[in-house]
Amino acid sequence: MSIAVKKTVNCFHVQNIIIFFTLESLRSRFIKYLQLLDKKAQKNHRPTNHFFSAIKQQKKIKMGQSSSTEQNVSPELREVQSLAASTGSLPSLQKAFSLLSDPQINSIPLLSLQKCFDFNFDNFESDQQVLRKDCSLFFTHLGSAIIDLFFVTNKDGVNWLEFLRGYTKCCGRMVASSLFNNLLQVFSTTCSKAGLSVDLQFEKFDDDCKINGTLSAHNILTLLSICWIFSWDSKTLKSNTGKTEGKCVLPDISYLVLSAIESCAEDGLELNFWDSVVSEMEIRLPGSKIHLWALKNIPNLADCFVQFVSARLCHLTTDEDKLEPSCSSAQESSTSAISEVNLLTCGWAWAISLTLRGSVCEEISRICFPNNSDEINQHLLYRSSVHGKGLNRFWSNVEGYNGPLLVLIAASCEDGDNTRRWVIGALTHQGFENKDSFYGTSGSLYALSPVFRALTTSGREKNFIYSHLHPTGLYDAHPKPVGIAFGGNIGNERIFIDEDFAKVTVRHHAVDKTYQHGALFPNQGYLQVDASVLEVEVWGLGGTGSIEIQNSHRKREQLFTDQRRKIDLKTFTNWEDSPEKMMMDMMSNPSAVRREER
Repeated sequence: MSIAVKKTVNCFHVQNIIIFFTLESLRSRFIKYLQLLDKKAQKNHRPTNHFFSAIKQQKKIKMGQSSSTEQNVSPELREVQSLAASTGSLPSLQKAFSLLSDPQINSIPLLSLQKCFDFNFDNFESDQQVLRKDCSLFFTHLGSAIIDLFFVTNKDGVNWLEFLRGYTKCCGRMVASSLFNNLLQVFSTTCSKAGLSVDLQFEKFDDDCKINGTLSAHNILTLLSICWIFSWDSKTLKSNTGKTEGKCVLPDISYLVLSAIESCAEDGLELNFWDSVVSEMEIRLPGSKIHLWALKNIPNLADCFVQFVSARLCHLTTDEDKLEPSCSSAQESSTSAISEVNLLTCGWAWAISLTLRGSVCEEISRICFPNNSDEINQHLLYRSSVHGKGLNRFWSNVEGYNGPLLVLIAASCEDGDNTRRWVIGALTHQGFENKDSFYGTSGSLYALSPVFRALTTSGREKNFIYSHLHPTGLYDAHPKPVGIAFGGNIGNERIFIDEDFAKVTVRHHAVDKTYQHGALFPNQGYLQVDASVLEVEVWGLGGTGSIEIQNSHRKREQLFTDQRRKIDLKTFTNWEDSPEKMMMDMMSNPSAVRREER
């Protein structure tokens, strides 16, 4: 290429660059000019014709301020909207307000807002008639109690600002202690409106609340039952997109009441938790101790109320035909099935979910509130009465599952002339591995029956899981035990199941620095307890991804097994010269004379 041509090409590129920057400069000046026109038009209260007006017309606020723009939002409303947006529910609340509010007064009538929280207990089932009656009365007055406690009303009802403010008081981000205070206030206020006897008083400070008074065993049972209904209702509305069908069956949650009594009762009070009936117990517990017990053992109990309010306002009000209150569930057959067939009941699954957050909590909630029986079966990985007892049968069903696991152990031991049956559990946040040492990153131990207790990690050691299937084949003068263990150390485990799944050994918490202190069943004592294993269950909580990985692992292992079983006859040139033929001849007639080849 000649020098003249090169200069022409370079000049052409330079001209293009100059034109580009010139156009960009004109474009930016044009935008500034339009913005200046827009400001002048707003100052003179005259409409503008350019596209900025069209954009702003689409962003008008509908919640009683359709004639205002975002620039005219008051600082108070902007702050409340930001708090509601932090919960992720602001778009749903805007839609709910537009459906519930009267457009003439730009407010929600009190009856319409109260109707969102009403229940119809025609499809509610419980073995205790007194409890069913109390719950029915409670939900009849729940809506008015929520409005009185959290929503500021005027003669027209609840406007957009107070609607958001009331929602953030119920469902905003706050510490667990404040959420539990809200729950107890709702429980006490609603029971007072319904004529139910509850002796609780609250002394409110700036950012705190002191609880005085006492609760009876029946009060605690009613409170926990209502929280279970809160959880069930929110899960049902979310999974069925605002529709509810079937029946609601309340599970047995007496073990939670016994846990509160054991933790909060006065020292020296001797109780027989094995044969106790909660409805017949005449005991009152301080409200402050109940508060501490809940924060320690079921810290997410108050979230049940938060999820209920959120689901009722954001999911039930997504369509005008869904405003009819209901108390029904599509899980009637599945709920009864999990309670009667499996060791893990809906009540236990719900109690464990109250100690968890995140994806593990969602997975165990699907076991507690399933859509169908197939959803339950896909989480159950192993059950000793179905798949067979023993470590080998256990391993063949859990191998390859890389996700959180819940192990339940039902056992019985002799206590004098009585045989005591108890159930304990262990939650791991990873799958099992065949190792002769402890491993794991996190986990929890649970006492499930007859008294519930959650023992989370202490942070001092990391001996979460021990699962040794078989020796390595090398001689070991001190072989490691074969079995499954949780906590403690090798030879001195907190929980140990032998390789035959016939015996489980439970030791005092003094031997364990991994999990928190506490007994795994009443009257455990300081000595180790050897009990007979009745049932072992393993539930997978890793979701569909972990199940797919395990299925692919099983297919790969089955492929390798089939390949090892096959014999390729083409590798043998002649049957007469094969080693198999020689071995068969030697076994059939060992004294026969054979020619030795040299």
